[in-house]
Amino acid sequence: MEIRDVPEKWPVLASEEKFRGHVISIRTDTVKMVDGKVAERDYVVHPGAVGVVALDEADRVLLVRQYRHPVGWRLWELPAGLLDHPGENPLEAAKRELYEETHQQADDWRVLVDLFTTPGGSDEAIRVYLARGVREADGEQYAREHEEADMAAVWADRAEVTRLILAGELHNPLTVAGVLALTTAISTNALDDLRPADAPWRQRPFLP
Repeated sequence: MEIRDVPEKWPVLASEEKFRGHVISIRTDTVKMVDGKVAERDYVVHPGAVGVVALDEADRVLLVRQYRHPVGWRLWELPAGLLDHPGENPLEAAKRELYEETHQQADDWRVLVDLFTTPGGSDEAIRVYLARGVREADGEQYAREHEEADMAAVWADRAEVTRLILAGELHNPLTVAGVLALTTAISTNALDDLRPADAPWRQRPFLP
């Protein structure tokens, strides 16, 4: 059997939106199971997001520190953000987030890894890019607010960040997935094999 994730949608007999917020909504689907039985499944509907592993010539990655209210922690994270508009170009969204959160821009972009963050309870899909040739952005710095108002940004040694992830000191899923994927790509000499920045994204198709 081939080891590859494939899309598959079981019959939905009914679907009801139970809650709608600023970013997410919650739905209950009545689903026909593979054994013929029927069951209800509650899940979060999410617009999707992008993250950026910015890598410099000194083998450092760019991290930001942000308060996350649901878990009550400040987390070290990759620059990242929501796909704010239906059909938004994910690469352009990633460039925007790198600029807004760190005032940086990059010359070379590749797709590093795609993931579902919590596939048992949400349809949230995330694409993480690798950005190289990073430099200070043109123009004025973006005015941040809310959780981002006091956001710190640091360049951190990639090997040390990898060690901290494996030691259980870093918890953001984009950071964990992105940095470990980058470390794997470097250790296996696979950086040149990474997908181009405009590679198809089946989980969140971009419709221009």
